[in-house]
Amino acid sequence: MEIKKHEINSIKIAEIISNEMIIISAQDGLDLLGNMYYQDFDKIIIYEENITSEFFDLKTKIAGEILQKFSNYRVRLAIIGDFSKYESKSIKDFIFESNKTRHINFVETLTEALNRLSK
Repeated sequence: MEIKKHEINSIKIAEIISNEMIIISAQDGLDLLGNMYYQDFDKIIIYEENITSEFFDLKTKIAGEILQKFSNYRVRLAIIGDFSKYESKSIKDFIFESNKTRHINFVETLTEALNRLSK
């Protein structure tokens, strides 16, 4: 796992880059959050392919558990990916509502992620 640091307007953003799965369980999400927070990042970018597909099945409650921790610690998150492939109305609604609050962001590009997290 590589952590690429982006700094925009004195805001430090961690981009997590890996060829492996990083978040398989809610505990993995909490570990990532703690690790980045300890390194003084309060904004994190991760890629969809580094997150278990169960995250996007809301019945598993993994997404809710992980994102609640990010909200509690006031750490903003951007997940980069192609979310059009998810056909479930509940996940589409979840993504839409998350993007409205801008705390948890589902975006298509790194540029969009950096733009959202730098404000």
